[in-house]
Amino acid sequence: MRAETGRAIARDVLIRVEVGAYSNIVLPQILRDSKLDGRDRAFVTDLVYGTLRRRRSLDHLLALVSDRPVDRLDAPVRAALRLGAYQLVSGVPAHAAVSETVEVAPLRARGYVNAALRKLARLGPPWPWPDGADTESLAVRLSYPDWIVQRLRDELGPDDGRAALEAGNEAPRVTLRPNPERTSSAALATELQAEGVHVEPGRLVGDALVVRGIGDPARLAAVADGRATPQDQASQAVVQLLDPQPGETVVDLAAAPGGKATATGERVGGAGRVVAIDLRAGRAALVAAAARRLRLHQVFPVVADGTAPPVRAASADRVLVDAPCTGLGVLGRRADARFRVAPSDVEPLAALQRELLRAAGQLVRSGGVVVYSVCTLTGEETIGIDEWTARALPELVATTRPGPPWRPRGRGALLLPQDAGTDGMYVLRLVRQPS
Repeated sequence: MRAETGRAIARDVLIRVEVGAYSNIVLPQILRDSKLDGRDRAFVTDLVYGTLRRRRSLDHLLALVSDRPVDRLDAPVRAALRLGAYQLVSGVPAHAAVSETVEVAPLRARGYVNAALRKLARLGPPWPWPDGADTESLAVRLSYPDWIVQRLRDELGPDDGRAALEAGNEAPRVTLRPNPERTSSAALATELQAEGVHVEPGRLVGDALVVRGIGDPARLAAVADGRATPQDQASQAVVQLLDPQPGETVVDLAAAPGGKATATGERVGGAGRVVAIDLRAGRAALVAAAARRLRLHQVFPVVADGTAPPVRAASADRVLVDAPCTGLGVLGRRADARFRVAPSDVEPLAALQRELLRAAGQLVRSGGVVVYSVCTLTGEETIGIDEWTARALPELVATTRPGPPWRPRGRGALLLPQDAGTDGMYVLRLVRQPS
């Protein structure tokens, strides 16, 4: 392929994200429809996700060389400038980063894009980042909104907060979950290695396989025919903590896109059932598609409100509340999310999390298990939920929590993204006491 073709695809994805598309959905779709080879797909993926993660940092540099505010430029011009700036700070030779990016800029703006990027190329490296220790300077250097930097430094401490932010700028590892009904971890590892894939055992979940050199996981035969599922180890660990047993009935109150629901289905087996609830039909369809791929007839997607589920009280052996959240633990995986979430989102999400837990308490039988999990790090959505549960739902008593690298937090446990090279996650395991 010509190098500019990949840049043109990256430009188009960036423009679509600006008008509301999610990069982790639109980019794989476009790449699957393209004729690019594996190397070029990897190049485009790095361009898109890297540019999205580094947006604030790139805009800081572009403001130094442009006579027009970046946010007032037309979207195609802005996308081209950011793509070029990202390549420059990533070490792409200036002649390629500039000239080949100019080719994907609008014809009328190519002179402007060329001049701005050439001027930027002369500024570094080293690049003129703000060097202060204040929140804004750190936020510009690490490319986050100020409020996320301040929140994580306040709640995790300056060192752990910064490490979590830095981890969010790393490309996430690809991890596979073997389907125990169809294969084993050892057999899957042997198959992948025979295909030239680099495989490592998971550090957090023993059966998990961390893989490199595969490109799009959906193209793997093991994934396509349902013998494996891409799923981060932190999410796999949530299902381990839920510990569903063969033949049990489990309710997942916020199931889409289906990773934890299908992992649960693999464990309960054909004699069990997983009621996988999601509010939106389109998202419930994702759960259904995942279950079909894995041949899990015991997973039943249901379109319903998880705070008022159409399930008989005290009928579930286990209930999973993998609640909607601010997602501050998965910012590396969801490259554009850091600029979508706002501080005003925290309390409404915490209110929803409380209502989902209240519903879970009504669904689970005496002696049954409820697991609450969120892929975020804010106090309101972690220890705040734990404290509310202790007051409002005393019949749900906290029990086993995972050990290191998980960190005790209230009655639950917190996993920071830097602790095991995974997503950040909070978990709270509860058991319903007899009435």
